[in-house]
Amino acid sequence: MAVKIRLRRMGYKKHPIYRIIVADSRSPRDGRFIEEIGSYDPNTDPSTIKINEELAKKWLSNGAQPTDVVSKLFKAAGIGKQ
Repeated sequence: MAVKIRLRRMGYKKHPIYRIIVADSRSPRDGRFIEEIGSYDPNTDPSTIKINEELAKKWLSNGAQPTDVVSKLFKAAGIGKQ
């Protein structure tokens, strides 16, 4: 099973709020997920990024692959692959 760390879109029309989740790569974008590890709100100035650092590092060490956008959010939050 390939596990990805990716965004799940929430919010209403033209006002997205994203949750950072860990999910099986075969599940749909807003479908089933394993665990929620944070949130991202691009509508605020500056953008709000909240990530549970302990859970993110746990999943990265277990082999979960972050998407490109989530990788950029991790860098902004100071979380990286160690």
